[in-house]
Amino acid sequence: MGVANAAVWFGTAVFHTFCVAPLLASGEMQAVLGAKNYPYYGGVISQLLLARYFQVSLVCAVIALLHLLAERLYLGRAAKKIWTAVIVLLFWISLFGAVWLAPKLRDSHRIKHQVSTPAAQRETATRSFRLWYGVFQGLNFAILLGVGGSLWRATNPPDEMRFVGSGKFRG
Repeated sequence: MGVANAAVWFGTAVFHTFCVAPLLASGEMQAVLGAKNYPYYGGVISQLLLARYFQVSLVCAVIALLHLLAERLYLGRAAKKIWTAVIVLLFWISLFGAVWLAPKLRDSHRIKHQVSTPAAQRETATRSFRLWYGVFQGLNFAILLGVGGSLWRATNPPDEMRFVGSGKFRG
């Protein structure tokens, strides 16, 4: 379960980062949507996919936390503190992205493209959007690193039980 969850999570992060995001910013997408429509609709599509990305990331983070808890309860094996901290940090990043960052980007994008919005407010929304999109890029990089490490940990478990003392076999 842990390997499958980490693989799905890592695959989602890699696919969004290296396939979806570049496609939405490409000339092909601009050609499909038209030069006039691209700035608004390209951003709306990007915001929808970004929100879904954070939702999937949050679900995978919850599954990873439950998996750590199950390992602790059923196997009596506590994960190393560093991996527990990584999973908890990824959970909080995903929660922050799903609950606060994605809506903030969506609202800034909407204000930036509304015709009835005053120019000063549109400029403020544009700066806000750039700032929070930069924050998203940083958090996305952290998710890639953390989930990649988590996948590595899930596929390469430690050999702690390799040598078992003779006391374990006495009746």
